[in-house]
Amino acid sequence: MGRSSAKNVVGLDIQPGYVAAVQTRGGVAVERAATATLAPGVVRDGEVVDVETLAEVLRGLFAEHKLAKRVRLGVANQRIVMRTLDLPPLQGHKEIASAVRFQAQDHIPMPLEQAVLEYQSLGPVETADGPRTRVVVVAARRDMIDRQLEAVRRAGLRAHGVDLSAFAMIRALHQPGSVEPILYVAVGGITNLAVAIGPTCVFTRVVAHGTETMAGELAERRQLTLEHAHAWLRHVGLTQPVDEIEGDAEIVAEAREVLEDGTRRIADEVRNSIDFHMMQVGSTGVERAVLTGPAAAIPGLPEELSALARLPMEVGTVVEAHPGAFGEIDGGRLAVAAGLTVDEVSA
Repeated sequence: MGRSSAKNVVGLDIQPGYVAAVQTRGGVAVERAATATLAPGVVRDGEVVDVETLAEVLRGLFAEHKLAKRVRLGVANQRIVMRTLDLPPLQGHKEIASAVRFQAQDHIPMPLEQAVLEYQSLGPVETADGPRTRVVVVAARRDMIDRQLEAVRRAGLRAHGVDLSAFAMIRALHQPGSVEPILYVAVGGITNLAVAIGPTCVFTRVVAHGTETMAGELAERRQLTLEHAHAWLRHVGLTQPVDEIEGDAEIVAEAREVLEDGTRRIADEVRNSIDFHMMQVGSTGVERAVLTGPAAAIPGLPEELSALARLPMEVGTVVEAHPGAFGEIDGGRLAVAAGLTVDEVSA
């Protein structure tokens, strides 16, 4: 497949705690990027709760940074379902769509009249039952999608499309020529996990715990603002001995404990996700992982997560950018938003 991006479309990643917006020109080269903080409760577990507050934040963010008004939204939460179906050998779009709709009711755990359903054909495959057409089906609750779209509309923006954040993460970080199964992990307001073979996602899962949860725990324990809690987590990290870190000793110790516990929880979810993936028919082992998101900027966290998950892990960020495009924003925070601007990536 050829790499392409929709002209003047802004990728918009909305997570608990923050939104990230990226405007690109050609592939995933970032031309302009912006982020804004969201108050607790505006987005919960990946779902928009306070439509009006989100709309106000988006309106101000796009006006301040002069971003294009057309947006493609990413969605990621525990109520999104992804399934791989093997259909009879079919080729026509209408035939496949009809078969997907028919079989989805047996595989999607929600009433189809309450769901937004989309699929992507992976082409013909050979199975024990003979040749089949393999498709990936994604279903999301319509009310959840509607709240995102309503916030965008109230902000004066136009929705160009909605996509699974896991797909966008893979498009942003996939290296052409890579064909082995890779686990992609984005740790931010939530933790988004996806296994891909080449550029094709074959498994995805969302975990509510992420850096926003860690910051919230630290803020509650030490009566800090969330902004200060995030700063302490980055300052303390997981590399230096606690007694060598400058600052309030009690906060330093608390931040280290929160980071260690939080990283351990994410590592457990990584291992559980790989185990579940391996139980699926035809699944192959995962040999390495790519980490992105705000967690990648915390010193020592990528290495600790790799050790606890017992999986080689490298940090992946959006490396292509026009001079000054990132500003002060960490590149890992922009990966999903950048991937949302891209329709396809080269295999």
